[in-house]
This record gives sequence, C-alpha cells and structure tokens, in this order.
Amino acid sequence: MIQIAKLSQIDQILAMTQACGEKMNMQGIFQWNETYPNSEAFEKDIERGELYVFTSEKTILGCIVISTKMDKEYETVKWLTETSNHYYIHRLAVHPDYQGKGIARSLMDFAENLAIQNNKASIRLDTFSQNLRNQKFYEARSYKRLENIYFPNQSEFPFYCYELPLSETAS
Repeated sequence: MIQIAKLSQIDQILAMTQACGEKMNMQGIFQWNETYPNSEAFEKDIERGELYVFTSEKTILGCIVISTKMDKEYETVKWLTETSNHYYIHRLAVHPDYQGKGIARSLMDFAENLAIQNNKASIRLDTFSQNLRNQKFYEARSYKRLENIYFPNQSEFPFYCYELPLSETAS
C-alpha cells in the first residue's frame, strides 16, 4: 500500500535508506553517504506532504518524494518542457531485501498517475551517473536523459537529469 508518510515513520524510513546506501556502497555506487539522505530532508518532505511510503503489514519497504519544488541545481538544465508545472522525484528507495519485486515500479506508477491526475506537464528527476540500474529503469519508462548536474556534498561524479513529458497540452 502506498500512503503519505508520517513523522512517526522517520526512523524506519532512515533505516531503510541506510540499508540501500550500504548495498550501493558494496556495489561501488557511492551515491548516498552519511549526510544524505537525512532526517531533516525527510522531515521537510513530510511537512510539505511530499513523502510517500510503500508499506506491507506496517513495514516500510520503499519510499518516494513527489515534489513541486525545483532544486536550485536544476535551474540551468535545458528541460524538454517549459518550467512551470512539474513533479520532481527524489529519494526513491526500496529496501534491499525487497528489490526486484516491482516496488519501485509501483512507486513510479503512482507518481506518474498522480502527475496525470494533477495535469502536470512532466516528471523530472536525477539519478547518479554510476548507478546503471537506475538509468536503465528510467529509460525503460521512456524518461529522456538530458544534462548533468553535481551535488558536491554527495559525490565528485555527476548526476544525470531525466524528464518524462506527460502531455503536449499540459502546462
């Protein structure tokens, strides 16, 4: 079940994303570190009503942030659609024990359906240049790879920006 996250779930969300970070580190993907993602970011996501969790029997198996706020790092990117009415995806994560079971697909289906229901022009996101699995995941969903951006506190490697236009008439 996908539902809006609650502050009382922060510890469980952090444990899940830390497990993801550890798995990525073991695979040589140094995308998440001790400073990101963090409690403060998730608390802000919850305050804005933008953090959703995928649960099964009260256990959080995954999460996704569906935001209307464009990060400053995105401001210089030449997007496919005019910047005005979009969702931005952040912190999509699935606990390593449950990866490969369609949870990330369900979370993205949810985000895309929500965007369509709310007449968004597109969905924008970034993924780490060293995370080939994520790149294939988004490209298989018809997201178009655009420019690179950098998050210096996260990595020396770039992050690739992606966009999925949803409608020619949405604005």
